[in-house]
Amino acid sequence: MVITGRRADALESAAAGLRERTGGAVGTLVSEVEAGHGALDVLVLNAGGPAPGRITAIDDQGWQDAFELLLLGPLRLARLALPRMADRGFGRVVFVTSTAVRQPQPDLAASVVLRSAVTAAAKLLAREFAAAGVTVNCVAPGATATERRRQILDNRARGGERTYDELDAEDTASIPAGRAARPEEIGAAVAFLASAAAGYVNGTVLTVDGGRTETI
Repeated sequence: MVITGRRADALESAAAGLRERTGGAVGTLVSEVEAGHGALDVLVLNAGGPAPGRITAIDDQGWQDAFELLLLGPLRLARLALPRMADRGFGRVVFVTSTAVRQPQPDLAASVVLRSAVTAAAKLLAREFAAAGVTVNCVAPGATATERRRQILDNRARGGERTYDELDAEDTASIPAGRAARPEEIGAAVAFLASAAAGYVNGTVLTVDGGRTETI
């Protein structure tokens, strides 16, 4: 089974079923992919964002759900795929995270905390498998014109006195490029890290945010 597409609603529906898989079932999934499509050379791990919220407002179940979605699920797949890639002497693993890892946003606490853990895990995996011709990197998108950005701004509008349009304008004004990213621009960064040209790029975070992240 391979899942891909451009419509968030269709992918979310399909992904809901995949999230219910246990570790053993994920192993079956990887085997099915290889049986039907050949060697698994590239693995892109892109989990949807958890519900927005400040760190003290998230209850235990919210943390558990976010942990399963953002960290444990991707690590299950990476744990299965990386040794197979190493055996073949080639592999590319790309975790899609967020610029909130480098410049935390208070109302995205679950994403900040758990994607930071994903970034650390990616670094460890990169070091472990580098000599086998496998790279592990992260792409950290900034504001991107997707439903996820709308969800975040809608949540902020509900929690304050400003409208969605005001928050949208304020957010856009904070980006040196003057606009949110197009989804295909994030895809292009992933495609580069997945390519042979990026064979010596390993264990890094490629920020794609129009210049907004202020950390050096």
